[in-house]
Amino acid sequence: MLSNMENASVLDVVHEIRDLIKRGFYQEREKLPTLYELATRFGVTRGIVRDAIEILEEENVLVDRPGVGTFVNKQPILSSGIEELGSVTEMIEKSGKLPGVQYISAEIVEPTEEDMNRFDPLSIRHLAQLERLRTADGEPVVYAIDKVDHHLLPLELIHSQESIFNALKRYAKIEIDYAVAYIEPIGYHERISPMLNCQPDQAILLLKQIHYTKDHTPVLYSANYFRADVFSFYVLRKRMS
Repeated sequence: MLSNMENASVLDVVHEIRDLIKRGFYQEREKLPTLYELATRFGVTRGIVRDAIEILEEENVLVDRPGVGTFVNKQPILSSGIEELGSVTEMIEKSGKLPGVQYISAEIVEPTEEDMNRFDPLSIRHLAQLERLRTADGEPVVYAIDKVDHHLLPLELIHSQESIFNALKRYAKIEIDYAVAYIEPIGYHERISPMLNCQPDQAILLLKQIHYTKDHTPVLYSANYFRADVFSFYVLRKRMS
């Protein structure tokens, strides 16, 4: 167990390393000096430096590559509150970047048992399923899988729209009011990670959402795989009155 003095020293080193990265002393994807060199620089023990690095790895600021060393992670350029409901297109636009889309597949599928539970109490016979690679200034940042009732939005119509939110509003006269979201970090995905230009040690954030209208009718299921080095999510918490 760390003493108060040791704990303060660890946090000091965390702040020092973070500040050096912010000022560009250590660049993105650059390998950090050895524990000994860092300990000498900060005037602390190697154990304290090791603890500080572990904290920064948990925060995704640094990444450890076994047998190679510790590197500065690419810092997220897109940040969004998870309580804010918006399309991927809107998230990219808010960051000042140009959204783009590459279509991977579009097909009519029969709903799985999971799909039936997601869209309960509706009885849906066919879903329009769309898989797309979303880009920001031409760089792939999100792999998106969307499912919507084929009778609401025909496949050929969805394929021509960049934002399904807007397509639902414009053509089906349906406006999404809220969503129930689940977010989880996942490791390397054999199919999706290469499409997002992810390294084997890069994490992906999976955001699964079921979107509802104001009268609580489920209309859209989406599973978005976000590059963790590009996107960061936060939660705004308020005291209950």
